[in-house]
Parts: sequence; structure tokens; C-alpha cells
Amino acid sequence: MSTTADFVRENTRLAPVPFLPELVLHQADEPIELWERTEAGGAEQPPPFWAFAWAGGQALARHVLDLPDLVAGRDVLDLATGSGLVAVAAARAGARSVVANDIDPFSLAAAEANAAANGVRVALVEGDLLTEGYADAGVILAGDVFYSREMASLVLPFLRAAASRGALVLVGDPGRAYLPAEGLVFRAAYDVPVIEALESVPMRRTSVWQVLTY
Repeated sequence: MSTTADFVRENTRLAPVPFLPELVLHQADEPIELWERTEAGGAEQPPPFWAFAWAGGQALARHVLDLPDLVAGRDVLDLATGSGLVAVAAARAGARSVVANDIDPFSLAAAEANAAANGVRVALVEGDLLTEGYADAGVILAGDVFYSREMASLVLPFLRAAASRGALVLVGDPGRAYLPAEGLVFRAAYDVPVIEALESVPMRRTSVWQVLTY
């Protein structure tokens, strides 16, 4: 019987990440075809966000690798981990522990495979932490989470609550429509290579922001 890990490996190829050549990731060669195949599986199977290196995640991972003191020796949560790219970067940068969280079991299978491919270890937590809460991390990382109104309305209170209790909360975002206009401090910007079939452009200017309590 095929497992989620088998499905990830059968539909991706291990290759360097465009903006982070020191890391490798299981990535889909034919993004539209894979997207259509997962959509054909029905509503119970989310889109394959785990098969691509999204701009927000690439920028956030680059920021963490370039400034390892942000996470070194600290407990990190990578929220809505997707491929696990940001979690892998945090582990590589010296985090004491890294949790990769997602609601999609295929995402967690991808995160586990990608961590192993990069020689790091991450813990996997499946489920909706946005409603349950999560107080165990001193650093919360979230790449490309403001892609829909519904997701933004759920994730922003979670991130601000984490900031209120003293966590460092960083998000990577390429100008998605629902990025909040207030309560963020700009940290860095990068020109990130992206999959043109998904983003309609070959490069996206992508920023890293720190979330404030407000």
C-alpha cells in the first residue's frame, strides 16, 4: 500500500532550492499537473503546497540562515510548514528544537523527507494550532500564510498572541493580498525566484516582517 511518504517521493524530485542553494527540497517538476491531480482527489485532500518552494518561505528561510542568532538555541515553530523548508532552515541555523506544523499529512511527510535530505531533525505536529494555541516556542516562523482572507483572519490573532507572550514572530510574504497593513515591522526584502506557472512571474520581491502585539 502506498504511503504519504511514497506519494511525496513519487511526485517530486530532490533538487536545490533556487534561493537557498545550500538546501535541497523534494519539488514537483510539473506543478500544474500535480495540482490538478490533487484537486481531482476531492475536497478532503488539500492543494499540494508541500511540493513547491514558495516565495515567502524562501525569503524567511534565507533570513534565518543569514541571521542564525534569531533561532540559535531556541525552540522554533514553523507554522503551516508546507514543504518544511523554513523548519529545515531553522534547524540548520542551530535551533534547539524545531516543530513543523500543518493540517495536511502529505505536508508533514514532505517535511520529514526534506529534513532527512538536509541532515537535520524536526518534530512533526499535525493539526490546527490556530484554534488550539501553542505556547511552547520562543520563535514562530510563518511563510506565505496571508494568501486568503479566511487564512489571514485565523492566523493573525494566533501570531499576535504569540508576540504578546514574548515570542519572536517572523513572517515571509511576497505581497499577498491579505498581508495586514499595520502591526508589522519590516526586517528585510529579497528578490526570490519563483515558479512562473504558479506565480505568473519568474521573480517576486518578498519581505520578512516581525509581528507586533498590536
